[in-house]
Amino acid sequence: MKRNTHFQVLLLLLMLGQFCRAQVDVVYNDLVWSDEFDTNGPVNSSNWFHQTQLPAGGSWFNGEVQHYTNQQSNSFVDGGFLKIVAKKEPYTDQGVTKQFTSARLNSKFAFKYGRVDVRAKLPMEQGTWPAIWMLGKNVNEDGAYFDADFGTTDWPACGEIDIMEHGIFQGQSPNYIQSTLHTPSSFGNSVNNGGVTIPDLANTYHIYSLNWSPYQLSFLVDGVIHYTYNPAVKDANTWPFDKEQFLLLNIAMGGIAGSIADDFTQTSMDIDYVRVYQNTTLDNERPDNFTAAIGAVTGSSVELLLNATDNSGTVVYNVAYGTQSIFFAGTSGVQKSVIISGLTPNTNYTFAVAVADLTGNTALNNPIVLNTTTSVVLQCGGVSAEASQGSFSTGYHYNFETIGNDVKITFELLDTDRVGVVAYLWKQSPFSETSMTNVSGTIFAKTITGQTIGSTISYAVKFAYAGGLSVTRYFSYVVGSNCSLGIESSSLARQSFSPNPVESLLYLELSDAQNKIMLTDILGQKKMETILKSTDVIDMSDYQSGIYLLKIENDHGIQNIKIIKK
Repeated sequence: MKRNTHFQVLLLLLMLGQFCRAQVDVVYNDLVWSDEFDTNGPVNSSNWFHQTQLPAGGSWFNGEVQHYTNQQSNSFVDGGFLKIVAKKEPYTDQGVTKQFTSARLNSKFAFKYGRVDVRAKLPMEQGTWPAIWMLGKNVNEDGAYFDADFGTTDWPACGEIDIMEHGIFQGQSPNYIQSTLHTPSSFGNSVNNGGVTIPDLANTYHIYSLNWSPYQLSFLVDGVIHYTYNPAVKDANTWPFDKEQFLLLNIAMGGIAGSIADDFTQTSMDIDYVRVYQNTTLDNERPDNFTAAIGAVTGSSVELLLNATDNSGTVVYNVAYGTQSIFFAGTSGVQKSVIISGLTPNTNYTFAVAVADLTGNTALNNPIVLNTTTSVVLQCGGVSAEASQGSFSTGYHYNFETIGNDVKITFELLDTDRVGVVAYLWKQSPFSETSMTNVSGTIFAKTITGQTIGSTISYAVKFAYAGGLSVTRYFSYVVGSNCSLGIESSSLARQSFSPNPVESLLYLELSDAQNKIMLTDILGQKKMETILKSTDVIDMSDYQSGIYLLKIENDHGIQNIKIIKK
């Protein structure tokens, strides 16, 4: 029950604030809107709108079977709690009769950026779908509160933020809840989601939170983050979350939530409070004590160590390099490690780093300029379609990279006709099978530690998917090498390719008088295939910058070389 003393409320806020400060990128402190549900009776009409209009066709989305009503029996305040009640009862509205009723509340408050906290207890009955979520104020949805004045944008371009959903995740624990983002880049069964299992969901109140900054969306339960959405590219396709959104509270019935039990009568989602926080204090002070330095450098990444102080408690770093400009939020006075990845090996980079606060006040010593050169990467990779079991329709990309005394093994399945792909690393001798980590899409990686430089390791990858599996051939890699996969003969080892990285002409010194060569890009697309003499040259001046794979075949064997085009 919500009969907390003032001390208990203050203690809860302080504890939640400590959790959020430890994990989220921007901390929001000022309560700007709330409903504590302290007055028994109807829902406060100054705060909430009952959305009851059926979509075109007479049915709600996703096969739901309920009418949303403005009846007090479906939504009311009792004992300090908002009750959203789903009931089994015949109800006719807008010329349509349905056998279940519920409520769908729109907040009459919309906002951009801040933290939402909703303390609630959820229904657990089969076929119920309780949700705490948000839609863009500009959503074009007939019957929604803001539609008449602001509804200019169709779903999902308006953006949808599902703070909490329950009951629609088949195969998960009954105590599982999920947070999901719907954008033009991924919607419906969106890949942008994260969930968590919570003990005793049926009988315990939990605080479901969204922390929404200009830089990322973080989802929390009881102050602990379980999912963060932070796309590398933020545009209308991936990030429609730069405009105001409003809150929705509802229970849907049936549809993708599954069949409703025959003996179902009614259930409710009980909500203790809804609170929205932003930062409203006027800030005229600049960030101070701004420092920036280079941290760890690899062949493909550079670590930047950044620090600054600001009275607001939050600083925002802007890192510019080449044509890129990336923003990161940080905590005042706390060093932030920023990893800039996807860089080219053995290349000089210049980073211009600036800092500001959320108001836009900038540091006096902006920008700090840092220079560094990425390392030479000791790796071998290529594209193949050879299989030791099953088959590949297109093939796969493979890469072995030595990092200190570790080897990072990365395989990407290029077949596009596979569903539910997972990958396992196979060690040839003695045989073992280890699960690989999904990096993104169908790219999987595994790092094997404690290897000896100069030793030879041999691995394959099993791709398992719906309806079958395919296993690559085994690849032998010399730890610490930057050349071929497989053990080179001394003649192959003496072959040279320079300069690498190359700007225009690539000079070759090869083992035989006649050498078959093939040049492919990183996706395996053939760029050139020809026969070259022992001393020859390849003109790469017309090729785009990037990574290419050069395969040389002669009487001494086959050698695969990674060529970097500037």
